[in-house]
Amino acid sequence: MPGDRWADAQKLLCVRLDSLGDVLLTTPAIGALKTSRPGRSITLLTSASGVEVAPLVPDVDDVIRYDAPWMKHTADRQNPAADERMIAHLRAERFDAAVIFTVYSQNPLPAALLCYLAEIPLRAAHCRENPYQLLTDWVRESESEQQIRHEARRQLDLAAAVGAHTPDERLRLSVSLLARRHAGACLNELGIDAERPWAVVHPGATAASRRWPAERFAELAGRLSREEGWQIIFTGDRGEQPLIEQIQRLCGAATHSLAGRLCLDELAALIEAAPLLISNNTGPVHIAAAVGTPVADLYALTNPQHTPWQVPHRVLFYDVPCKYCYKSICPEAHHDCLRRVTVAEVLHAALELYDERRFTQEAAAVAGAEPWQCPGSSTPLMPL
Repeated sequence: MPGDRWADAQKLLCVRLDSLGDVLLTTPAIGALKTSRPGRSITLLTSASGVEVAPLVPDVDDVIRYDAPWMKHTADRQNPAADERMIAHLRAERFDAAVIFTVYSQNPLPAALLCYLAEIPLRAAHCRENPYQLLTDWVRESESEQQIRHEARRQLDLAAAVGAHTPDERLRLSVSLLARRHAGACLNELGIDAERPWAVVHPGATAASRRWPAERFAELAGRLSREEGWQIIFTGDRGEQPLIEQIQRLCGAATHSLAGRLCLDELAALIEAAPLLISNNTGPVHIAAAVGTPVADLYALTNPQHTPWQVPHRVLFYDVPCKYCYKSICPEAHHDCLRRVTVAEVLHAALELYDERRFTQEAAAVAGAEPWQCPGSSTPLMPL
């Protein structure tokens, strides 16, 4: 059995070469691998954005950055000498096993070859083609012909194929005390009144196809502020500051921005403190799931696997015939899966989630339980 061979593997390499959100969605599987053998160490081989989040993942002991030439975000990279150095580095680390995590549209064989050349004796991955000697543990690819699983479930299933299981399948993220203090200081500086409703709004996304229009975010923020008395804090990186400034000018109400002012740990602390996150489907959605914050997710139908995992949420989209295009730019040029989501629908979802959280907190306080516990569910995509 695969589990028998893997049970003695002490030093594991987990390969996840995608973005921050993909790394977070892999953390339940990494946790399963970590806890299935006492004293096991986990090294994460990941992208530049994965390196940023790795220190916050409690089950990762070490991290190695690798800008793999077969990944989309390294399309212009041509440096075979760097690949040779990486093979030598991995060989010198003397890993006992490697688990290669991919989305189902990716080919795991380049990473499998890397691990094979690095002489890692056990190598597991989902794979569509027969990998022959490149994988010692071939988990046959069943998507999308037979099923499409949530990304977190897909990776948990891969870990289970080599004997690693966990009763705790939530996303894993550790927020530092220093980051919590900084987030608290920011809230005090902005004058946020914790007795009044407030929310974090993240209007950016790396892919144009996953962005709800700026004018809709502006109308939403304005209505939440004027009609409901909500306090709104926008977040984003430095490159998204112009977008957020545009939204603030259009919304016609007083709002706040922390764009470009927070590192990843501090952003996680802010989202952890917030009653609600409203966001395009991008990394902060998965941060919210990891820290237990409800999320209204403006979900472009580029793919179906990345909905919020095991946290209260609403997935907002308009069903279109061209869904699941896997494109960064809308190939039909209409962007209807998001453009046809109305401000009223997002407003309703936000108010529902806020009321549900408040009710849960009040009920927990009466029962003497923890003030917030995430129900373990993830709803499927349903058209509006």
